[in-house]
Amino acid sequence: MRHLPLALALAALLGACQPAPQAPTEGTAKPAAAAPAFAFEEADIVDLQRRMAEGTVTSHALTQAYLDRIAAIDKAGPALNSVIELNPDALQEADALDAERKAGKLRGPLHGIPVLLKDNIDATPMVNSAGSLALAEHRPNSDAFLVARLRQAGAVILGKTNLSEWANFRSSRSTSGWSGRGGQTRNPYVLDRNPCGSSAGSGTAIAANLATAAIGTETDGSIICPSAVAGLVGLKPTVGLVSRSGIIPISASQDTAGPMTRSVADAAALLTAIAAADPGDAASSERPQSAPVDYTAHLKADALKGARIGVVRKLMGYHPDTDATMERAIAAMKAAGATVVDAEIPTLGQWDAAEYEVLLYEFKDGLNAYLAGSGAPHKSLEALIAFNNQNAASEMPFFAQEIFEQANAKGPLSDKAYLDARDKARRLAGPEGIDAALKKHGLDALVAPAMSPAWPIDPVNGDHFLGAGYGAAAVARYPSLTVPMGEVHGLPVGIVFMGTAWSEPKLIELGYAFEQASKARKPPRLLPTIATDSP
Repeated sequence: MRHLPLALALAALLGACQPAPQAPTEGTAKPAAAAPAFAFEEADIVDLQRRMAEGTVTSHALTQAYLDRIAAIDKAGPALNSVIELNPDALQEADALDAERKAGKLRGPLHGIPVLLKDNIDATPMVNSAGSLALAEHRPNSDAFLVARLRQAGAVILGKTNLSEWANFRSSRSTSGWSGRGGQTRNPYVLDRNPCGSSAGSGTAIAANLATAAIGTETDGSIICPSAVAGLVGLKPTVGLVSRSGIIPISASQDTAGPMTRSVADAAALLTAIAAADPGDAASSERPQSAPVDYTAHLKADALKGARIGVVRKLMGYHPDTDATMERAIAAMKAAGATVVDAEIPTLGQWDAAEYEVLLYEFKDGLNAYLAGSGAPHKSLEALIAFNNQNAASEMPFFAQEIFEQANAKGPLSDKAYLDARDKARRLAGPEGIDAALKKHGLDALVAPAMSPAWPIDPVNGDHFLGAGYGAAAVARYPSLTVPMGEVHGLPVGIVFMGTAWSEPKLIELGYAFEQASKARKPPRLLPTIATDSP
């Protein structure tokens, strides 16, 4: 659920063991073999519901089409390797939903829509492994709360997606998109490029049209980063808006699940389905009673008119082409009627050490509770460390588990060091950070480049992380939304919108208006590499 290397403001803790061809970051993409034609290319939820209502397609046919496409380009062909497991009951679920539709019963906008889940979310009858061989046979006996919500809303659970093992929290030298159980996921835009993480499989799968939508999870960047480098919309909700029950955890303070989709409209529809108070998740008690039920009501194409947007320029400057793309995005927002001013998060970066301390403490506490309560074959972080040592050839061929070991050495959550770090991180990123910036300039939201362009997959050296704009919202526990804003040498880059707690409606409005003004998303072409023989 986390993406930020420790040496660079807590970024990129992801692992890769299957070497892939490398290429320098500049150049022109080489042509690829044509991808097989697909009847549902870039289809969104509204379009698919229209087709099912007209009777030109069924949920069964749609589900089968996605299963066939997974076989054609995820497992064969370019071998994206983004889907770690298929739901053996998917077609039966689709048949039942088709029967309900025929009988006049519709559950809502997701009725019959195939959805993928990150492989750290409990969903029967599938394995939930966090990508680790230690949990390769772990089959929880009930659905996570959010999966139950999806089923109630009529979604077909198509399968599980690969992730950076343990959601990026095992080693500081890992490579995004690799797990011991799932291997290396590739970026569908340029196959030797990294998909970012930890929700790497969810990003690649939805960018490549392997399902209509997916659920990712984030602690610090793991929805925003893989969405941005895959030309997707990624929505990280305020902590407490979406239940974490039944999700393998890192941090009770920062973890959340959220939508990863090809459009803001689809993200709003998915969030509507999964946003609900859960008595089993303490963070739900912070959810305001006024939280909206239907986020699709906030799809307003004119929302930038009269809006005040703050650009955090200290989150730029790490890549000139990304900066140039950001300047075009700023111009597009101004042309749509927004007032765009420079803004500063006054405490930027001051929370890094405190955040990491919090994550170490909470990872040990939360993971031990999940393992003990879910029927997992290993009952503690200490037992997982022992398993990895015993299976080092398959689990630790390129990077170790020093973060596991650091977390295991921590004491209980009653420790003063933990409590002080938790309060410091939240205060600096939230009230004294994002909130202070919004108030000073009278802003509706802050924006920055979401992420650098995707870097080459490199299992030996790990991730080549340059910079990102999402960290403040993650630590503050506030929402963030990334929307495609263009490409750099054929590699997608996104803009991230950040607001105060529970400001998802406003971010959806602004993100939708920007999406309609820019129309920046382009489907991937499955290019093998970026050429270096021309500028």
